[in-house]
Amino acid sequence: MAKQPQPISPVKNFFAGGFGGVCLVFVGHPLDTIKVRLQTQPKPQPGQPPLYSGTFDCFRKTLVGEGVRGLYRGMAAPIIGVTPMFAVCFFGFGLGKRLQQRKPDDVLTYPQLFAAGMLSGVFTTVIMAPGERIKCLLQIQAATGETKYTGSLDCAKQLYREAGIRGVYKGTVLTLMRDVPASGMYFMTYEWLKNILTPEGKSVSDLSAPRILFAGGLAGIFNWAVAIPPDVLKSRFQTAPPGKYPNGFRDVLRELIREEGIASLYKGFTAVMIRAFPANAACFLGFEVAMKFLNWIAPGL
Repeated sequence: MAKQPQPISPVKNFFAGGFGGVCLVFVGHPLDTIKVRLQTQPKPQPGQPPLYSGTFDCFRKTLVGEGVRGLYRGMAAPIIGVTPMFAVCFFGFGLGKRLQQRKPDDVLTYPQLFAAGMLSGVFTTVIMAPGERIKCLLQIQAATGETKYTGSLDCAKQLYREAGIRGVYKGTVLTLMRDVPASGMYFMTYEWLKNILTPEGKSVSDLSAPRILFAGGLAGIFNWAVAIPPDVLKSRFQTAPPGKYPNGFRDVLRELIREEGIASLYKGFTAVMIRAFPANAACFLGFEVAMKFLNWIAPGL
C-alpha cells in the first residue's frame, strides 16, 4: 500500500473540501434533479403511462419544458450547504484516520479507512439533512407545476413555520442510513484506487490529474451503489405530505415494495450512475488541486 500523506490539517481540509464540493454540485446537479424527479413521480393511473419513462425522457421533458434553469432547480440549497458540508466531510475523514493511528506515520488498513469514512458521514448529516429536504421539495415542485416555495430560503421558512426544527430536519435518520455506510465505501474506494494507481516508488500526492479523476469517479460510483436504496426512501419520505408515513422509513419501504416491487428501491439508478462519475471526479480533483495550492501558499498551516 502506498504511504498516506501526513499530517492532516483541519484548516486546509476545510477549504479544500469546500472547493471540491462546489465542483461536485456544478457538475452533478442537473442529473440529481432528474434522479429526484424519477424517484418521486406519482404512480400512474391504470392504463396511463408514467410521467417519465426513464432518465433520458425526464431529461428531455425538463429541458424542453423549463430550459437549462430547470436542470439546476434547487441548486442554491446544496451550494449554500456544500462548502461547510464537504469541509466537515473531509475533516471528519481525516479525524477518523487520526483517531485510529498510534503514531503519526501509521498507514491504515482498508477497514480502518472505511471506518474513518463512516465517521465523516455522521458529521455531514447535520448539514446535509435540511439541505436535502429543501432541495427535493424545490425539485419536485417544478415538476408538478405548483409554486408553493419561491426559493430555498422561503422553503426553509415555511417548513420551520409549519413544523418547527423537526420539519426542517425531516428525514435525518434516513440521511444517516444513506451517508454513513456510503461515505465509508466512498473514501475507502478512493484511497484504494489511489494506492493502486500510484507507480512504484512514487507518493500518492504526486498522482496525475487523469488518475485522480478516474479514482474519484469510481469512488462516486461505489458510493452510490451503496446509497441508492436509502436515498429513494429518503426522497419519498422528505417530499411526502405531513402524516403520510407515521412510522417513518418503514412505512415508505412497505408502500414501495407492495406497490412497485423491490426494483423501486433502485429508481433513478441510471441518472445516479451517469452523474456519479463526473461529479465525484470533479470533487476529488478540486480537493486535490486546492490542497496543493494551500500547501504552496501556507506550507505550515
